[in-house]
Amino acid sequence: MTSATILPQTTSPAAMIRTLGLIAALCGFIIVAAYQGTYDAVQENKRIAVERAVFKVIPTARSIVEYFATPAGSVTKVGAGDTAPVGSIKFYAAYDASDRLAGIAAEGVAKGYSDNVRILFAYDPASASISGFGLVAMRETPGIGDKILVDKDFLANFPLEAKLTDDLKKLAQAIVTVKHGSKTHSWEIDAITGATITSRAVGRAINDSAQLLLPRIVPNLTQLKEKS
Repeated sequence: MTSATILPQTTSPAAMIRTLGLIAALCGFIIVAAYQGTYDAVQENKRIAVERAVFKVIPTARSIVEYFATPAGSVTKVGAGDTAPVGSIKFYAAYDASDRLAGIAAEGVAKGYSDNVRILFAYDPASASISGFGLVAMRETPGIGDKILVDKDFLANFPLEAKLTDDLKKLAQAIVTVKHGSKTHSWEIDAITGATITSRAVGRAINDSAQLLLPRIVPNLTQLKEKS
């Protein structure tokens, strides 16, 4: 009696492709569903973080209003669901208990040691200066990069002069970070020894944002003077 030889079953290439395609489609669906399901919560958390930073850098603020500064030089209040016009910059007008302008806050970003350093700085129209800054996000080395938030000498750099040229086109003096101990002007930031790269990132973030934003805001300060 002879035994029959049982050959192993094989899967055709077409069936394998169909299976892999189905798995890929399923994974894609799960990723998209997870993204859509968490998008609103993520955006809300970001909004809350920025709002907290505004109130921190402008202590007299009791309310804030979001605005767009357009390339045409106008400022427009941000409504619910509005998307930023092309080339516009979002900023925050902060108002005191009497609904008078207490300051302007805006975000800035620059490359640090490990990743981008995102900050929110405050502009004081009365003195034409950057009165302070707060951190939005960064991934710098713990104990080194985060010195920008606690180092008394670094924080003593503020306020920084932020006057515009006579034609209101740019800052009269660029805000720059200089070597520790070499600051001689009110628009310079004295760097932190051992955290120079992060210190410079703060300076670049403020300067780059202020150079674009302030020429659009300053001519419209009358419009922003009181909360409408």
